[in-house]
Amino acid sequence: MQRRGASGAADREASIAEALLAWYDRERRHLPWRAEPGETPDPYKVWLSEIMLQQTTVKAVLPRYGLFLKTWPDVEALACADLGEVLAAWAGLGYYARARNLHACARAVVERHGGKFPATEAELRALPGIGDYTAAAIASIAFGEQAMPVDGNIERVVARLFAVTTPLPDAKPEIKALAKSLTPKTRAGDFAQAMMDLGAMLCTPRRPACGLCPVQSGCRGYADGLAEALPLREEKSGRPVRRGVTFVALREDGAVLLRERPLRGLLGGMLETPSSPWAEGEGTARSGTGHAPLKAEWKRLPGLVEHTFTHFHLELSVYRAEVGLDAEPKRAALPERCRWLKPRELAGAALPSVMRKVLALALSEDELRPARKRA
Repeated sequence: MQRRGASGAADREASIAEALLAWYDRERRHLPWRAEPGETPDPYKVWLSEIMLQQTTVKAVLPRYGLFLKTWPDVEALACADLGEVLAAWAGLGYYARARNLHACARAVVERHGGKFPATEAELRALPGIGDYTAAAIASIAFGEQAMPVDGNIERVVARLFAVTTPLPDAKPEIKALAKSLTPKTRAGDFAQAMMDLGAMLCTPRRPACGLCPVQSGCRGYADGLAEALPLREEKSGRPVRRGVTFVALREDGAVLLRERPLRGLLGGMLETPSSPWAEGEGTARSGTGHAPLKAEWKRLPGLVEHTFTHFHLELSVYRAEVGLDAEPKRAALPERCRWLKPRELAGAALPSVMRKVLALALSEDELRPARKRA
């Protein structure tokens, strides 16, 4: 990071903050978790939205946020909820550790803080599921603390404003320090949201709308002709491919055998069709019925179920069997975590997207569709 004159740097940063806040007052996005001008921010709404928005788009979060808020309107209600219900409501949003931490955090706020969120970054970071970014977001937006949450949008805006040419992730400490230097003492929450909106609306990853940008005159990346290329990133290697076998047991009354995954780890606490371990290597998909959860005539279905996670791509071979009402899971299948669910229960079950793909392959649309009451 190049040294700059303290006075000149402070003037430039104050000018950027002033211009950006003026733009935000005119062009801000109106989102259900944001307080309107003159309103006091609700820390519960701010926290809930920030957790939901981690690695998920605003478009995907909007309808789910409303349902969450309707079901659990405050932190006390969420703390009293059953974890399974929270996981089921989260299904489809991905990164399910967020849902488990959401529930644990609500309980911690009630138990440790009497149902009120603490206002400082340090106290917020001590809560489950709240890291540096979320703590800064809640502290600035909900409580007006001079903190700057640095998400992907803000990272990009800062890298362009200061022409940071160090590739990510090595540039993160420099970008974080520069973002902090921009944050004004007053309206810190509005400034953080203005930076988010600028990155989402104008300073986009591709083809940024520099001609409309309120801080174009102070953007070094624009002046150097580098704006669209920044931030630079180290090249990533391709995702590894993991493979496995999964089993759909369909009982004669229509119920499907599902198993709860361990709370810790990928998709923790969610339901799955009993499966083999997921591992790299061609042989893992040819283990046949060795991991079948019960004795039956298993038939391998044509095709594969594919799903991409953050760090790997998954390919599942699917086996199906029809069994009687007396079918019981083997001891190796961990029967204490297994349950039979009727088709009408599947829609509201805590099934991650990959398992819904498995069921879509193994069951007909009629079996998956919730039963309708007859007139």
